[in-house]
Amino acid sequence: MFGLQVRFVKQMFFSEGDDEGFLGKNARRMMMYLSIPIDEDLQQTLSFFEKIEARRGGLDILCSKDASFGYLVESFPRLLLLSVESHLKPMMKFLEDIGVQRGSMRNVLLLYPPIIFYDIEKDIKPRLLAFEKIGAADKDLGRMLVKYPWIISTSIQENYEEILSFFYREKVPKSSVDSGIKSWPHLLGCSTSKLKLIVEQFGELDVRNKKLGQIIATSPQLLLQKPNEFLEVVSFLEELGFDRETVGRILGRCPEIFAANIEKTLKKKLEFLASIGISKDHLTRVIRKYPELFVSDINRTLLPRTKYLRKTGFSKRDIAFMIRRFSPLLGYSVEEVLRPKLEFLVKTMEKPVKEVVDYPRYFSYSLEKKIKPRFWVLKVRNVDCSLKDMLAKNDEEFAAEFMDVGRMPVPSSHTSPPTSPPISPH
Repeated sequence: MFGLQVRFVKQMFFSEGDDEGFLGKNARRMMMYLSIPIDEDLQQTLSFFEKIEARRGGLDILCSKDASFGYLVESFPRLLLLSVESHLKPMMKFLEDIGVQRGSMRNVLLLYPPIIFYDIEKDIKPRLLAFEKIGAADKDLGRMLVKYPWIISTSIQENYEEILSFFYREKVPKSSVDSGIKSWPHLLGCSTSKLKLIVEQFGELDVRNKKLGQIIATSPQLLLQKPNEFLEVVSFLEELGFDRETVGRILGRCPEIFAANIEKTLKKKLEFLASIGISKDHLTRVIRKYPELFVSDINRTLLPRTKYLRKTGFSKRDIAFMIRRFSPLLGYSVEEVLRPKLEFLVKTMEKPVKEVVDYPRYFSYSLEKKIKPRFWVLKVRNVDCSLKDMLAKNDEEFAAEFMDVGRMPVPSSHTSPPTSPPISPH
């Protein structure tokens, strides 16, 4: 009977998963961002982590049952006294019901073992219900538990209320706060006094209220940045020639930059841009127009796209010229944007690729909704014009210059300015 209990506990806590490195990494992250007074259950959890950390391999061996099961039982001896049928199995079913998959169950149990002793009806459900305030449904709760199982500790529950009140006083839209907490629940372990320090730094750059809300919704982890690390990035950008107002705009548009490592990420991007011919004189303009370049992966996105453009006939000088004129150029996917639009240009429009050098914004327009309809209108009329004349005009201007408006409707197209590409993975 006792052997069955041991096997079942091991099965629960050390279930197979494909995220071997996640547990140790998340344990370190949870400890690093914790800055509030803690309750007894959290203290026991941290003591358990310390025992594992003292072993060779540290917290990376947390998911190894051979290495950490003994320390788990030593830290939580009542674990082997729990009934398999009346307690452990119902706990597994409950976690699965709220969206915690079997392979992710260890992420909850090993990072917060005290949860296994909680009563589902009296302890867990009421604490999870508290997150209804941020619109969290069952599956949201499951995801939050996997990311940050400490959300049901009493310390985090109390701090949760403090954080909601803090952002309310800062006039941050509730929907932004809700989204930020759901996607990055580690925020709940941070004291409001620490949050206040970083929020004040944002305020120095005129990022408040709704603007602050946008950052919380899209990059909530930035709120856990140390103020001195944040200021180092601000200083780095100022040294490049950006004024405070522009730095604030960059923060609002691409907050990930301010969590990036200066030496390993930001300076490497500057070196890459220099290597493809972007001089210091043009650097600030290029970055100001498309700051996402700072968080685009060189080997997976920037370099392959540059190589593709070279392969299709653009010189290094052409590419540098195009980026100076249209900074988002390297933000576009080869397969989804660059290749199909260049192929249409050359094979159907019968224009040389060099025409794009004069108007690289060509890549920003929809192939199906704007480029093709306008090209066919011009072809029917036997009109030859530049890419800029074909695409830069709004519908009314295009119709007035190239069409008999009374005889033929204007083709459907977007008249608003073209948008920048999405941020490349990094």
